[in-house]
Amino acid sequence: MKVVVIGGTGLIGSQLVEKLNEHGHEAVPAAPNTGVNTLTGEGLAEVLQGASVVVDVSNSPSFEDEAVMEFFRTSTTNLLKAETEAGVTHHVALSVVGTERLQESGYFRAKQVQEELIKASGIPYSIVHATQFFEFMKGIAAMSTVGDTVRLAPVKIQPIYSGDVAAAVGRTAVGTPLNGLVEVAGPDTFQLDEIIRKGLAAKQDPRTVVTDPHAPYSGAEVKETTLLPGPDARIAETRFADWLAQQK
Repeated sequence: MKVVVIGGTGLIGSQLVEKLNEHGHEAVPAAPNTGVNTLTGEGLAEVLQGASVVVDVSNSPSFEDEAVMEFFRTSTTNLLKAETEAGVTHHVALSVVGTERLQESGYFRAKQVQEELIKASGIPYSIVHATQFFEFMKGIAAMSTVGDTVRLAPVKIQPIYSGDVAAAVGRTAVGTPLNGLVEVAGPDTFQLDEIIRKGLAAKQDPRTVVTDPHAPYSGAEVKETTLLPGPDARIAETRFADWLAQQK
């Protein structure tokens, strides 16, 4: 089947395109650098011709509150309209575990709007909620840094390898639409401040990690289990320690 991957040249999208093509599907990467822009609508009608499935793993280039809301609202609206006109029969979107619990954050408010637009579109859909990727630990540290101090709450996190996310999204894309969501997570649970401390130490990063119960996460205060998946989550195989050892 033809599967169009919006954000198909990024971290998840590029791996997803490769996996789908390996399994005999026609996976087409769609991104501004391939001539497809969901914000303006450029190239959408052309790339969606003959597509059965659209997978949206794109992300906003800016995480500023207004910009990220504009990105997800406009791009999702344009995409769903083009899919309806092209006769696409399955829309798959990648989102984040805990989105509905993180509404103090402008980013997660925008992701919630994205999900609501998908549910109201009339197109059969599946939403994959993933925990944070191993590759994003560096970004979490960066957004929590002031000077040489990284301030993080002692909450639980169950991160996942990006390759395992791509595999889960791929399985969902070629399956029957869920008209609901599925959660995917890594095999091990960590304390957020501890895993960032380990990651920085492995990179010989001199920053100091300070444990602060009130430290915000992407602009929202989090409780101990806010970032954890539910009991029905699909658990991936790759362990953080094994992944980290390969990064050296």
